[in-house]
Amino acid sequence: MTPSNYRADGAHPDIHSAVGECSLGSILVAKSDRGICAILLGDNPEVLTRDLQDRFPQANLIGGDTEFEQIVSKVVGFVEAPALGLDLPLDVRGTAFQQRVWQALQKIPVGSTVSYTDIAKCIGLPKSVRAIAQACGANALAVAIPCHRVVRHDGALSGYRWGVERKRTLIEREART
Repeated sequence: MTPSNYRADGAHPDIHSAVGECSLGSILVAKSDRGICAILLGDNPEVLTRDLQDRFPQANLIGGDTEFEQIVSKVVGFVEAPALGLDLPLDVRGTAFQQRVWQALQKIPVGSTVSYTDIAKCIGLPKSVRAIAQACGANALAVAIPCHRVVRHDGALSGYRWGVERKRTLIEREART
């Protein structure tokens, strides 16, 4: 999505969504006409739904149907078995800077981790470590854009939008892949 459309939130787009369950708790998957636009993790489906509404205030939110449940199942399958990969189109919404960061994150191999500093250097902005962390925090596509693979420079786990324990579980699961 272009930055101007992002700022305008599109013109009342239809977004289909459904909440499922996985080993990490509740998972909300949302899809626009362009692709998956949100994968949110949490403990409370109502909180996830409010988060989706906050992210897309102009959208017409539509509950998922049987066909959409298959998409949710694919995403849950990817969470449980990362080696399967996630072969679904994504609708990545963010600023130009965020998109640069997220593209770099998508290049991190399953089972690997990198530091925020590594990502900053990768995108050619070595002094932007804090901005990298903020872009990771703004990511609405948990696991599809693997911000969980980014750790502190000393290898320690740091903040994760959906909880450090989920981050630890994802990293450990991917390391076994």
